[in-house]
This record gives sequence, C-alpha cells and structure tokens, in this order.
Amino acid sequence: MQELSHWINGKHVKGTSGRFADVFNPATGEVQARVPLASKAELDAAVEAAAAAQPKWAATNPQKRGRVMMALVNLINRDMEKLAEALSREHGKTIPDAKGDIQRGLEVIEYCIGAAQMLKGEFTDSAGPGIDMYSMRQPVGVAAGITPFNFPAMIPLWKMGPALACGNAFILKPSERDPSVPLMLAELCKEAGLPDGVLQVVNGDKESVDAILDNPTIAAVGFVGSTPIAEYIYTRGCANGKRVQCFGGAKNHMIIMPDADLDLAADALVGAGYGAAGERCMAISVAVPVGDATADALIERLIPRIEKLKVGPYTAGNDVDYGPVVTAAAKQNILKLVQSGVDQGAKLVVDGRNFALQGYEDGFFVGPHLFDHVTPDMDIYKKEIFGPVLSTVRAASYEEALGLAMDHEYGNGTAIFTRDGDAARDFANRVNIGMVGINVPIPVPLAYHTFGGWKKSGFGDLNQHGPDAFRFYTRTKTITTRWPSGIKEGSAFNFKAMD
Repeated sequence: MQELSHWINGKHVKGTSGRFADVFNPATGEVQARVPLASKAELDAAVEAAAAAQPKWAATNPQKRGRVMMALVNLINRDMEKLAEALSREHGKTIPDAKGDIQRGLEVIEYCIGAAQMLKGEFTDSAGPGIDMYSMRQPVGVAAGITPFNFPAMIPLWKMGPALACGNAFILKPSERDPSVPLMLAELCKEAGLPDGVLQVVNGDKESVDAILDNPTIAAVGFVGSTPIAEYIYTRGCANGKRVQCFGGAKNHMIIMPDADLDLAADALVGAGYGAAGERCMAISVAVPVGDATADALIERLIPRIEKLKVGPYTAGNDVDYGPVVTAAAKQNILKLVQSGVDQGAKLVVDGRNFALQGYEDGFFVGPHLFDHVTPDMDIYKKEIFGPVLSTVRAASYEEALGLAMDHEYGNGTAIFTRDGDAARDFANRVNIGMVGINVPIPVPLAYHTFGGWKKSGFGDLNQHGPDAFRFYTRTKTITTRWPSGIKEGSAFNFKAMD
C-alpha cells in the first residue's frame, strides 16, 4: 500500500507522528493509500522553514514571481491528464469534473501572472509643502490554507497562487481524504522555479489545524469547508491576532419564474444539482418554482432527466454523469437526511436509496433523489446535504420565493430563471447572497472577480481570488517624505570642497 508524505523544503518528507489516515478509492471502498497526520512539532518545523525562505522570495521582484506562475500554468496543462486521474481516483468525481476542478484553479494562477500590476502602490506628489506621500503593498510573511476534499486542486490553487505571487511563504494543509493532487502541485511548483521552503504541504487533521491557528509566525489563514469548522477557525484565528477568511456551508436556491424557459431550467437544475454527486458548495440544492403550474411542469421535466442520469466510477469515462461520494460516512449521512425528508412529509419523487452498481457494491455510490413539497421546517431544507439530492419548495409568489433565499442562514449562491429583466434586476439588487446567477445555475465568478458568500457562508472581510486575494495576502504601508529645501544649492554639491 502506498504511503504518502509531506512536502517540506522542496522534497517529500515522511511523517514522524506515527499517526495515519486511510485514503479510499470511493468507487470500490478499498483503502488505496495512507497519509501521515502531522503533529504540532512537525507543523511548527515546517513553518520555521517557511519563515526562513520567505524574505528572499519577498525580495524577488514581482515580475519574476509572475514568471514562476506562468511556468506553473504550462506545467499544469502539460500534466492535466495525470492530475485529473489522480484526483478522480481519490475523490471519485468523473474525469471531466476533475479537469474542471483543475481548470478553475488554473485560471487563478493565470491571473496571478499579473502580480506586478496588482501590487502597485499609490503616490501623491506635493501632499504638503515639500511633502510627498506613497504607499506600498508588502507580503504578510507566512500564510496558511486549510482546504476541503471536494475540490482538491481548485481550492489549493486559489489559496496558494495569490499568496505566493504576493511574496509570502505558504503552508498548505489539504484534506486528508484526497491529498495526492496537492502534493503533485507542490512538485510542479518546484519545477516551475519556486524556491525550496516557500511552499510547504503538511498533511494532518485537527491537531495540525490547531497548530496552524496557534503558531505565532503564521499571519494569515484561509479556510474552505463546513460552517461549524469555519466559525471555529475564524474565532480561534482572530483571537490569536491572525488575518482570517473562512468560507462555510451553502444551501443554494434557484427561483424559477412562470415565464422561464422550463426546459432550460430543468437542464440547469440537473447539471447544478447532481454534477459531482452534489459535493459542491455552489450546487443548487433547492428549486423554488413560483406557482403550482410552474412547479408541476418543472417536475414533469425533471423526472425523466434525473432517471436517465448514469452513476458509476470515473474509469467508465464519458458514459458517467457523476461518481461516488467521498466516504462511506458521507453516504450514510446523505441517506439519513433523505429518510428524514420522507419521515417529515416531503414527497420523494425520484428515489435513489436502493441504488446499487454491479461490481462496485462496496463503493460509496448514492443514487439521485428528487423531493417535491418540501417545506422550510424540514431538515432536508435547513441542512446542507452535500449529495445528489434536489429539494423542491413551491412558492406562491415571487416575493415568497425571494424571501426563502433571503431568510435562509446560508448565503453562498443563488439563481433566478426568468425572461423578465425587471424581475431579474430586482432579484440581483435585493437578495442578500454573495453570488447571483441570472439564467445561470452555478454563478461562480471568473478569476479576476472575487468569490465569496454572505451570512453563515462566509466569515471575514475579504473574498477569495481576484483583487481581494491580493489585499488579503498583503499589508499596506504608507510613507510620508519631506526633504529640506536648499541643499541642492549648498556646499554639498561643491565637489572641490569635498576633496
């Protein structure tokens, strides 16, 4: 069985804690590798090495740091197939989904090529008599990222790319469920020209997370995961004087107006609700048709589309719509929530509870589920299921539909499908959610905008990628200068007097 490692000072390093976690193949249920779980001492040693390497990297001019990013883009493209296969093998998502995972991370690295532009300061000439004023953006020093299992390439790249481009050293603590791709990315960073020690990959669990939060050298921490953990990391990190950004859970609503193209809406819901087995923080998990006629027509279109979905291992290629969920525990939690929906009175229109795949009986596969007549008091509405389950909540009016999205504790993403520009404009302006789609089911911004949710989906003042990332990973220093007048006419410029 393969034993994975940490990445410290530009090379693979075996764990010394004696603790390991199993890495499963979600399609078969078999343990395919073991990953070491770092102790506090191991994490602290990695941080010490990062701090030693950071000043020289910070002194490297931003154009050269951008060239490392450019080389990394080329190397990731070169190894796209290898990275996607490794990602699918540990996470379970299909190869096309895995490539999408990598591509969305790659786009942020492409944005980081222009680091020099993003790091420019400001200058005011003659702010006062003989006084000039300017500002500069300087790296925070050592930053850390704690990233989730569901995007083992994208989120690490979102975190490490801007941090490194700004001149920081970076400690990455990836998910212990699928750690191979982050380690492969570290190898590519070295090949791209990143100096040893600037990027460290430390695998671990809560002990490593707490060590990150308590280490005084780490100045900034970013996290993506569940809301309870996001709140914990934000609170503990801030209490220790760190700059912290945390992104948590989601319950993304898609409002379908009576004038919407229902075939377009149904296709969008199937892709956004069931793609990647629903293990996406931007997945649409709640459909809100306005009016019973709209709801009936939508359900009529959804059922055959959902029943045609093909579930299987990534090795089946393009014949599979989505694969297994990441662990047996995740599967059991999804099925438990589905049963709660049935018990609490929702109508299970498409029932995937008995799904089984011949030859993969021990895999973590979950069939697609569709609920109708879900109400806001039900657990399947209140909780993030993170699985292939779509709930339909019928609304009598646009205002009721808008209120459902606004009243939910999560505020990550939302969408509206309509032909009415006024309704769409009103929705975009009023809804208290961070990312909004208009006839777009998964409104994930491109790399040069920022990504982040509101309410209990996001903690901290700045979002991920785009300009906010460069603000998060730098501090602004402002300098006021005054030079006494008259020196240029004085004896200091009389070179004969200086002899």
